Amino acid sequence: MEPVKVGLLGLGTVGGGTVTVLSRNADEIARRAGRGIRITHAAAKTYDPDKIAGLDGIEVCDDAFAVVDNPEVEIIIELIGGYNPALELVMKAIENGKHVVTANKALIAMHGNEIFAAAQEKGVTVAFEAAVAGGIPIIKAMREGLTANHIEWLAGIINGTGNFILTEMRDKGRDFAEVLAEAQALGYAEANPTFDVEGIDAAHKLTILGSLAFGIPLQFDKTYTEGITRITRQDVAYAEHLGYRIKHLGLARKTAAGIEMRVHPTLIPRKRLIANVDGVMNAVLVKGDAVGPTLYYGAGAGAEPTASAVVADLVDVARALTTDPENRVPHLAFQPAHLSDLRVVDIEEVTTAYYLRVHAEDKPGVMAKVAGILGDAGISIEAIQQKEPEEGETHVPLVMITHPVVEGNMNQAIEKIEALDTINGSVVRIRLEELGG
Repeated sequence: MEPVKVGLLGLGTVGGGTVTVLSRNADEIARRAGRGIRITHAAAKTYDPDKIAGLDGIEVCDDAFAVVDNPEVEIIIELIGGYNPALELVMKAIENGKHVVTANKALIAMHGNEIFAAAQEKGVTVAFEAAVAGGIPIIKAMREGLTANHIEWLAGIINGTGNFILTEMRDKGRDFAEVLAEAQALGYAEANPTFDVEGIDAAHKLTILGSLAFGIPLQFDKTYTEGITRITRQDVAYAEHLGYRIKHLGLARKTAAGIEMRVHPTLIPRKRLIANVDGVMNAVLVKGDAVGPTLYYGAGAGAEPTASAVVADLVDVARALTTDPENRVPHLAFQPAHLSDLRVVDIEEVTTAYYLRVHAEDKPGVMAKVAGILGDAGISIEAIQQKEPEEGETHVPLVMITHPVVEGNMNQAIEKIEALDTINGSVVRIRLEELGG
């Protein structure tokens, strides 16, 4: 049987890794796919041929649309990233009857609904395993391996940059800004790190995971997103002392009110496996009603780990070329006609426990006032500690762990605490999740 001919858009880190893995493991991949898979055409504005093994025999040009329109090409791999021209290229490929493989989480999170609808109409597949958690096969696990389950919740460390920063702050007592600068120097963070440190990258990925878990349309605009820029090394140390670790977590949970979709710094008990995922590594914890909690761990980025997921998608598409469209694995795990209209819960309605830190005047009665405000709001305190003031400071840090409470009630209590003349500055609030099985 003739090899499947593939067109590759983008020869950057992941594109180069895909060429290398596909050429190096060509025989093994053919054994698994049932036929060869060969990149015949590629498009890139700039690339370094000396850094990419396996380019021989690939016709490279600088016009991505020429590759998409090439009648010989059956599958398009989109590794350009961003929204445009990626969206236009993917939609054109679908219009041309070509299958698509992409690692573009932003594109899927923002435009996936229209992309999948177009693909369904044309009878082609859009595969996106590499869009979430790099080399970890979490899409396949949720879309196929866990199909017998009602997914109750999932929690993921799905941005390696943020995880590296929090790990360094904890292990070495360093400040956020210092570690961010190192992450940029090491290539873990972009020159403009906003997508990583403000949680936007993780929110793109959580949007996809939430849709796969609960059978709802992609709704990035309803995913609550909060970054890690306000986390201090003191917060990291205080959390550790209380038996918790701070992680930048993406969390999706099904409740009676609807679906929670939120990305924010989170305290997790130190004993949980996911709390011990450090550095640039990623992990996703999924709780199904039948299987219980399952943990998926590995490299969330990098040339060959991400290429591993891209090539796995290529194999799936090659296998599916002989399957009629109605019997392929659905893009979002559920058949398109059966996606649910369950609402995504507003963050004000979420119930969770909290870590609170306030700077209070070091005099009698202040702690009682703060506790009184929390008590009036129906917020019960599990633990409270007064820390030593820093040299020359007249205010001391008060650190509290609360029992679970509705976020809206906590917001009102925080507003009243911040209005006290004995409190200096804003209340630092970090949500807390037990993530018990």
